[in-house]
Amino acid sequence: MEAIKVKQAGAETVNIFLADKNIGYCTACKACWFNTPGTCVVKDDMNEVLCLLQDADVWIWATPLYFDNISSMLKVFIDRLMVIGSPYWDKDKDGEYRHLTTIAVPKLIMMSNCGYPETSHFQVISHWINRHARNLGTEVICEIYTSEGALLSTQVAELLPMVSDYLQALETAGKEIVTTMQVSEKTKKLLEQKFISDEVYAQEVKFYVDSILKMG
Repeated sequence: MEAIKVKQAGAETVNIFLADKNIGYCTACKACWFNTPGTCVVKDDMNEVLCLLQDADVWIWATPLYFDNISSMLKVFIDRLMVIGSPYWDKDKDGEYRHLTTIAVPKLIMMSNCGYPETSHFQVISHWINRHARNLGTEVICEIYTSEGALLSTQVAELLPMVSDYLQALETAGKEIVTTMQVSEKTKKLLEQKFISDEVYAQEVKFYVDSILKMG
């Protein structure tokens, strides 16, 4: 979120780091549906986070790739969104049943980063976020997946211009989201470009691993 710098386009942002929050597991007790509608009986930081989310126009979920999926920390948070669900069902536009929601859920953006060279590793996350949006009765307006993520913090002089171009494209995406609620095809193509070839990247990773093991 910091990288796309939407504040420059006039947006107000709130960054929520789940690692800094105490959010426990959903137990599926359904008290938030039948006993205390809209309120979870688990007393932790989830209610505080929900209050921050309520007035947003867009929710951005950001996570590292863990075993082809989102992090367990994000999944625990997502499960707790049961509190904004309804026990009642209805069919979506494709005729598939889903739970209704008790609030109008904003548009979603998915961001993820991985150390692998290929973006194919994000297939599960991409499928999940679109199913997640369907369940919440909203839509995904942008998915940003960064492979070769280790290079984002590189100090190699030859790579710095490419990383700078990528970060600039992220800024552009942020401005487009604020002004049009979508990302242009031109910007999407810029965000899909690789820093270096898969083979060169894989070789560099091997050199790095070898060097760490030799030090140990």
